[in-house]
Amino acid sequence: MHGRPRKALSQEDGKALASKAAKLRTLQSQFLHFHQNKIYTAEAVEVSAKLLEANPEFYTAWNYRKLAVQSNLAAAQSTDSDGSINSILDEELKVAENALKKNYKSYGAWHHRTWVLSKGHSSTDRELRLLNLFQKQDARNFHAWNYRRFVTALRNISKEEELQFTTDMINDNFSNYSAWHNRSVLLSQLLKEKAQGYSLEQNVLEEEYEFVRNAVFTDPDDQSGWFYHLWLLSQTVKHDRPLLVSTWPPHGSDVHVPTYNSAEGFTPSQTASVHSSGGCFPVVLYFSEAVRGVNLTTVTIEVEFDTNSDLKWKPLSANVYGCAQAWVAYVNCPDGELHAARTYPVKLRLGHSPGITSLHGTHYNHLSCIEFKVSILPGNSIHTENRGQRTSWKDDNFIPYETNHQNSSLLDMFFNLSIDEGSETTASKWQAEAIANEIAQYRELLSFSNCKIGKLTLARLLIAHDAMISHNNLNASSIVQSEEVLGLYQDLMKTDPTHSQYYKDEYSSVLLKQVTSSRESLLGYCHQYRKSTSTENSDLICLRLASLSITRIGSFEKLLWVRMLDLSHNHLQSIEGLEAMQLLSHLNLSNNRLSSFTALDPLRFLKFLDVLDISFNEIGSHTVDTRRYLCSSPLSHTTGSDFNIEELTTNYLKDGNYWEAYLTFKCLNLIELDLRGNVIVNENFRSYMSNLMPNLKWLDGEELH
Repeated sequence: MHGRPRKALSQEDGKALASKAAKLRTLQSQFLHFHQNKIYTAEAVEVSAKLLEANPEFYTAWNYRKLAVQSNLAAAQSTDSDGSINSILDEELKVAENALKKNYKSYGAWHHRTWVLSKGHSSTDRELRLLNLFQKQDARNFHAWNYRRFVTALRNISKEEELQFTTDMINDNFSNYSAWHNRSVLLSQLLKEKAQGYSLEQNVLEEEYEFVRNAVFTDPDDQSGWFYHLWLLSQTVKHDRPLLVSTWPPHGSDVHVPTYNSAEGFTPSQTASVHSSGGCFPVVLYFSEAVRGVNLTTVTIEVEFDTNSDLKWKPLSANVYGCAQAWVAYVNCPDGELHAARTYPVKLRLGHSPGITSLHGTHYNHLSCIEFKVSILPGNSIHTENRGQRTSWKDDNFIPYETNHQNSSLLDMFFNLSIDEGSETTASKWQAEAIANEIAQYRELLSFSNCKIGKLTLARLLIAHDAMISHNNLNASSIVQSEEVLGLYQDLMKTDPTHSQYYKDEYSSVLLKQVTSSRESLLGYCHQYRKSTSTENSDLICLRLASLSITRIGSFEKLLWVRMLDLSHNHLQSIEGLEAMQLLSHLNLSNNRLSSFTALDPLRFLKFLDVLDISFNEIGSHTVDTRRYLCSSPLSHTTGSDFNIEELTTNYLKDGNYWEAYLTFKCLNLIELDLRGNVIVNENFRSYMSNLMPNLKWLDGEELH
C-alpha cells in the first residue's frame, strides 16, 4: 500500500511465493490454451475460476468468462431452460464474490458482477447485504459505492432513502470521502428534479452547510468534509446559464479604422482606434464560461456595407468539445478612398435564436444588442509609422496616463457594461448572506486552528463574495476583500511549499482581478508611450503589468481594449487566454519562464501583432513541452488553425528542428521580434526566423533591411 516500506522476504516466505507462482503459471497456461481454442466446457470454465480466485486482476480471464457465459446462455435458451440460465449467472456472481474476497477493490470483479446483473435474470435481494459487508471492511471503497448506485437504480430505491444512508455513514465516520461524494451526486439529482422537499435550493444548501460544518470543526485537518464544502460553494455561486460579460467593440463606442491608401497622417478616434490589417477589424464576444454554437444564426452582425458574405465566427482556443470562452469574427471594411470619412453603424444581436450552450448544456437566452459605430478613415496607421522606428520598452519611454486622454471614455464603457437586457446581474440575497455567514464561521475556526485547508477555503469564500460584490459595482469593498485573499495565499506559500505553485497561480489570478476591479485601479497601471526620437506622445496606451511576480494571466474581459501590453519580469510559464486580446499590436514577454514555443501558442490568433519581445526566457531549455503534448509532432498543434497539412508536412520535414517556431510564427506579420537570451537562439535560427517572416524589420534589436 501507499507509503509502506518493503521488507526482505525470509527464506521460507520466498519458497512459498515461488511455489505459488509456479502453480499460477500452470493455471495460466491451461487457461490460455482454452481461451485461444474457444473451449467453453465445464472443465475449462472451472480453470478460469481458479485463476481468478488466485489473481482477480487477470482481465483476460474475466473477458473469457463473458464469452463462455454468452455461449452457454445461447445453448440454454435454445432449450427454453430458465433454470439453466439462472444457474449459469448465479455461478458468475459466486466467482465474482470469491474474487472480491481476495481483493475487494478489483476492477474486473466489480465490472463483471455489474455485467451479470445487467442481464436481468438475477435477483438483487442479496446485493445490498453483500455491499454492506464490503463497506464495513472499507467504508470508502469507491467501487462498492459505484456498484451501490447501480443496484439502487435497479431496485428503484428512492434517492431520499440513499441520502439518509450517506448521512448514517458520515455520522459513523465523517472521514468517508465516498459517502460525501455520493451525497453530492444524490443532492444534485434531487435539486435538478425539484423533488418534494428539495424544490427550494436555499433551504437545502443552508442545511448542508450546517451539516458539513460539524465535521470540519470537529477535526479541521481531515480533508473529506472540506472537499464537500467546496462542492457546496460551487452550487451556491453557479450561474444558471452562461452570460455575455464583455465585447469588443463595447456598446456605444466609436471605432476608427485607418487604412493605408493615403500618404497623409492619421488622426486617432476620440474613443477608440485600431489599425487595420487587410482591411478588417475584430469583433469579440467574451462569455462567463466556455460556450459553443456561436454562428451566423445565433449571432447576427448588421452593417451597411456589403463586404461580409464570408463572415464567420471562430472560437479562440476551443477545447475538445468545441467550446470557448472568447469568440471572434473579422468584419471587412470598405475601401477608404471610396468612402472617405464615412461612419457606419454596426448592430450585433444575440439571444434571439437558440443554439448557444455551455459545456453543461445550459442555454444562453438573454436578448442582447450591442451597437457601435465604425469610421473608415484614409491615412497611414500606427502600424505603418512604426516600420521606420524600433519600439523601446524602457521606463523613459512611458509617462503617466492622462485622465483626459481619448481612451478614457472607452475605459468607462468597460466598467459600465449593460449587455444583457433584462438579465439578472446581481447575486440573490440568500446567496450573498450564505457566503458571508461561511466567511464569519471560518474566520472563527482559524482563530483557534492554524489549518492550511481552512485558510484555502476562506480565500475561496472571499473570492466568491468579491465576485458577487463586483456585480453591484461595489469596487472598494472588492479591493479590501482581495487584500485579505492575497495575504492568505502568501501565508500558504510559506507554510505549504509543496503546493506553492498552485497558490502562486491563485495569487496571480486574484491580483489581476484587483488590478482590473475598477477604472481607477486599472488607470494606475496605464502609461502613454512616447517614441524615443519624438517629444510628442503616441496615442498608444501601454498596460504595464511588469515585475508583479505573476505566474499566470487572466481578467481578460476587462482588457479587450488593450493594444500595448508589458508583462516582462514576471514568472509566466504560459500565456493561455491572451488570444482574447485581439487588438494587441505590441507585447513584451521578456524575462519570464516560457520554456518552449508551444507555450506561445495563443499568439497565432493575434492578427494585428506587430511587436513581440520574448527575450531572456527559457525557450530551448527543454526539447519537448511535456506539460501539454504527449509526443513531439507538429500535427498535435494544428487544432483550430488554418494550416495546410501538405504545406505543414513539407516545412516540417525541411526544418524539423524548428517546427514549433514555424507553427507559432507562420501566420504572424511581425515587424519587430526580440529572441535574445534564449537557449535556442543561434545564427541558423535567426536566419530561419527572418526568412519565415518576410516583413520582419527588426530582429534582436538589429535592423534587417
